[in-house]
Parts: sequence; structure tokens; C-alpha cells
Amino acid sequence: MDELPKFSSRAFLAPMAGVSDAALRLVCKEMGAGLVMTELTNIHAIIAKEKQLTAQRKQIDDFIEFSELERPHSIQLFGSDINAIKKAAQIVEPFFDTIDYNMGCPAPHITQQMAGGALLQNLDLTRKIFHALVSSVKKPVTLKMRTGIDNPTRFIEVAKAAEAEGLQMITLHARTVNQGYSGRSNWDLIRQLKDAIGIPVVGNGDITSPELARQMIEQTNCDYVMVGRGAAGNPFLFRQINDYLSTGTYQQCLPKNQLEMFGRYAEYAQNFKIRFASIKQQAMRFTKGLVGGATLRSKIMLAKTIAELKTIMVEIP
Repeated sequence: MDELPKFSSRAFLAPMAGVSDAALRLVCKEMGAGLVMTELTNIHAIIAKEKQLTAQRKQIDDFIEFSELERPHSIQLFGSDINAIKKAAQIVEPFFDTIDYNMGCPAPHITQQMAGGALLQNLDLTRKIFHALVSSVKKPVTLKMRTGIDNPTRFIEVAKAAEAEGLQMITLHARTVNQGYSGRSNWDLIRQLKDAIGIPVVGNGDITSPELARQMIEQTNCDYVMVGRGAAGNPFLFRQINDYLSTGTYQQCLPKNQLEMFGRYAEYAQNFKIRFASIKQQAMRFTKGLVGGATLRSKIMLAKTIAELKTIMVEIP
């Protein structure tokens, strides 16, 4: 199996459903994200789409959009059918630098399929999934998981099984499945995981500032941090984290910086098949925390084109 790629920084972008599209990943990469990931992708959808695209003489990258400028980049898979996992992993392997497996998503439509965070209660199936992934591809396989269903009881056991089967890195979102995104993440559990296994650990949960990124690294000894909602609408955070970790200082993100980031996002979005409704939602996120943001959001709601959005998003109230 290949080794993990070299990452340009210790701050990664999380795979957020409905958020981490190809355009946002590009902007985050430009701002210094060491690794970016696709949104979680259904293994059965990959197989079905690949069959359709093959008939049209196209490849899977027509379904899962990305840019070569994102590299190193990862695809995140979910699903629990062993044969489908193998086939889907082999389909996407040529296009990505690592393959990440999701054992953390708390959404009911995912967990009801015995996928995502639900797998934390089924160690036997989990071991089979890890073995299937590692044995079917040469690219590095990684894992993103939660601490448990309602109590953090089995995440160390799951992580050790992953390491034993050959997975090369584990991201721990330090919340349970039942917590969803509420409450505080328990960073002490990240430290416990780091002490328990020998492969790199990525800490995830509540990184919204450079100070918190450094605090997590110091408190948990994790190798990397993964930023999710904190970077949605503020890719500038990656530059700030990298600067703070290397120099102890960083540039403040001014309103104009935040809106300029959306301008870049909008330019990139035109090169992909991103729904306009999704682009508008991204615009909303880029106004978060701005004085006069509510005024901008009311205008965004009425916008009909990307050009209109770009005009609105240079109007600092």
C-alpha cells in the first residue's frame, strides 16, 4: 500500500455534506489547507453512476467533481456492503490520493443504513469493512469516526482494529453520534486515542480560531487538526492557523477579506456543476459575523445569477 502523501500544513478541511464542494475545496486549498476531502459519497451511487458513465464513455470524475489543484485530496465513502465497498473504492482510487471511510455521520438517513456513526456498535462488520478497503486498493485508507453512539466506550477498540487492518490515519470528531453537533467536543478523548495507537491522529471538533487549533494540538498531541464549520464561509482561517502555528501571530480577517473569498469561490463555482441554490447557501455562510450581514443575506435571497451574487458580495454595509 502507498504511504500517506506529504501535507503542506497541519490543518485539514472536513468533508461537510452540502458544503465541501469542489469550489470551496479549491479556495481552502489556496488558503493553506493541507488536505481537502469530498463530501461523503454513497458507495452504491458510485457504482451505479460509473456504469452509466462508462456507457457514455465518461469517467467517475464527471460525477464526483474535483480539480487537480486540490491535491493532495481525499474522497470520503460511506456504506456497509462489503462487495460494494471494494468495487466503489477501486472505481475512485485512480482519481484521489487517499480514500477516507466515514464512521461518524450522525444523520438518521445514513445511520439507518447501518452506515456512518451507526457502525460504531458493530465491531465485527467494521473489521470486515477495514479489511475490504485495504485489500482492494493501493492508495492509503483513512478513517473519520465519532467517539461512540451515546457514550464514548468503543472508539479506542475500533481505532486499534483500523490500525491492525492497515489504515494509515484516523480523524476523531470528539462527539458522540447522539450529540450531533451540539454541546462541546471532548478533546481529552483525542488525547486518549493518540496515546493508544501508533498512526497519525487528526483532531476534529470546535476549531473556530487559530488559538483553538493550537490549543487542541497542545492538549491532545494530535498530529493534525480538521476544521469543519469554522471554515465554512471563512477559508481565511487556514492561513491564520498556519501562521499562528509557525510564528505565533496572524492577520485578522477583515470584512473585505471574507467577501473576497466568496468572489474566488464564485469564480471557481462556474467551472463545476454546483447548483445555484447551493452557491447561494455558500454566499450566506460568507456573510456570517459581518456587520450588516443580515442586509446582505436579504439581497442574496433575491439573487438570480452568480453575477448578481458577486455584485452583492462586494457591498460591505
